[in-house]
Amino acid sequence: MGLMLCPADDDVASPDTSWSHHGFHLFRQWLAQAEGFALPEMVGFGGKRAWSSITTTLEPLLNHPDDNGDLAPAQCAAMLPRLEELAAERPRAADDPDLQRRRIDDTRQLINVMKYCIDKGVPLDFC
Repeated sequence: MGLMLCPADDDVASPDTSWSHHGFHLFRQWLAQAEGFALPEMVGFGGKRAWSSITTTLEPLLNHPDDNGDLAPAQCAAMLPRLEELAAERPRAADDPDLQRRRIDDTRQLINVMKYCIDKGVPLDFC
């Protein structure tokens, strides 16, 4: 069982990206770490830290149920610049290079789907 993020446009040829639920959780942990906080500390992820205590344009993606719902094209557009920055970063020496490449590839795939959603004016669907 997994998770797919795809445009909510009923076009089977539109781009999508997918993970296992655990893989998506690890991806979001990586994004949160890049934003300077630990996802497990947050409400909804086992912690008590309120989402209002952090500032990140990625909050709509990070603080979202992973099994349903969607993100509006405007939310995708707001997150896109930060995701593009993360996809362009060079791996740190302490990071596992294979894992870092995987996270960057995941980010690029997500960027591709978000750009499609923005261009078509359709939500990004979590299914």
